[in-house]
Amino acid sequence: MERNGGASIMFDPTTWTGFHTWLSLIAIATGFIALLDLIGGKDRAGLTALFLITAIGTSATGFGFPFTGVLPSHIIGIVALVILAVTVPARYHFRRVGIWNVVYAIGIVASLYLLVFVGVAQAFGKVPALHALAPTQSEPPFAIAEAIVLILFAIAGFAAVRGSRHVMRPAF
Repeated sequence: MERNGGASIMFDPTTWTGFHTWLSLIAIATGFIALLDLIGGKDRAGLTALFLITAIGTSATGFGFPFTGVLPSHIIGIVALVILAVTVPARYHFRRVGIWNVVYAIGIVASLYLLVFVGVAQAFGKVPALHALAPTQSEPPFAIAEAIVLILFAIAGFAAVRGSRHVMRPAF
């Protein structure tokens, strides 16, 4: 994507890139709400459904960009869709009973983590100040940023599994 006018394309919902970007941003925002609800033993069914739908949409639309071979983004997209393919039935079919509650909590955290992981990578690729720090994304600033994200999500994952074991009550 060009730097000149790239931001307008990236956020224009009438373009494929813009649509994908907005789906991603909505998924991340609603995913954080779902994560906080898990940690607090609460449930916002509508927002959680929006997270799951937009997370699936984000991963699926990622395959709509032109490519000539399998890229790391495709692998992450496939992994994300597999995680969501287990998370959705854990919630809606198995009703989070028994082990399915843990599967659901881990699925929510892992799905959100992958979205944020890609978001950080995109930021390092598109934000000039970050790109200057890690132009190939193999430099220490990029690795440190992604390591911090991983550590925070690991901590959040433990808290989400523990919090989700409480009796779920509606958040509203």
